[in-house]
Amino acid sequence: MVTNIGEVTTNIGGIVKKVPFINPFVKNKEVDKLFTDNPNIRGLVVVHHEKPVAHITRTHFYQKIGTLYGYNLYMGRESKLLAKNDPLIVDYYQSITEVSRLAMEREEEDLYDDVIVTKEEKFMGVVSIRALLMKFVEIQVEFASFLNPLSNLPGNHLINQTLAKAVSMEQFSLLYFDLDYFKTYNDLYGFNKGDQILLHLTDLLKRHVLHNGDFLGHIGGDDFMALVPHYNIEPICEDIITEFDETIADFYNPKHLSDSKLKIKGRLGEMENLSIMSLSIAVLTNKHRQFEKVEDISNEVAAIKRYCKKIKGSCYIIDNSDSFS
Repeated sequence: MVTNIGEVTTNIGGIVKKVPFINPFVKNKEVDKLFTDNPNIRGLVVVHHEKPVAHITRTHFYQKIGTLYGYNLYMGRESKLLAKNDPLIVDYYQSITEVSRLAMEREEEDLYDDVIVTKEEKFMGVVSIRALLMKFVEIQVEFASFLNPLSNLPGNHLINQTLAKAVSMEQFSLLYFDLDYFKTYNDLYGFNKGDQILLHLTDLLKRHVLHNGDFLGHIGGDDFMALVPHYNIEPICEDIITEFDETIADFYNPKHLSDSKLKIKGRLGEMENLSIMSLSIAVLTNKHRQFEKVEDISNEVAAIKRYCKKIKGSCYIIDNSDSFS
């Protein structure tokens, strides 16, 4: 299966290049002729019964041939004597990110050797380090365009992709996080302080939500979304709310919290007493019903969120069956 971010192929097979290959019994004089006749070839892959077994790089080959007795010693003998017998071989479907890491972990003398690619263990071709790094950068740039610039979490494009996958999941719990009185805080302390709140919440959610198979995204502003492949979300919600309520006061001026006469403009434009921020968590699961469309999921969780926002203080509501519409 080919994985894509947008339209960018992220598997190494997408950039593999067909190159000449030889069998293990070819003599070095034939290798020399191949390199001479094909000056653009950086290396030759040694293939036996369709499987790559070694790699002869141009640089390594001529370093050996160019020694004092190298020409006489090697030229009439089999190429395997000058081959690297432990080249980096990866599978067609391995990710470019993973292959880039493996390539950069090689010894310095092997760092710029081509990466050999197989499919079902059969030789497919090679990928040059230049091509690998260029594609890696392209993927990083493409991926960054899908991230929220403040939290560095996946934004709406990747959130929608995740919700589309949720429709076919056997089990899922969707958690929608929304801050109460965030706009009031921004008005009082400014957007820079507001951003600090969002980064604090981002860190908190990462620690409590992100585990194997879990997804966390930033919809925008003070709205976040998580998707987990199970129904055991009560402990997660309780831990998040407990830590949030224990730490949020640190972002306020203590004098403001204790001043009962302080009035600020509320959500409806009326002057009201300052209320400390709280966190609402609307949770939707497919425990008792299945969803056919992303729109159905979005509409249902939005309804739960509206109900949740009516409750004063931090809270979470889990909708397993009945609609809040």
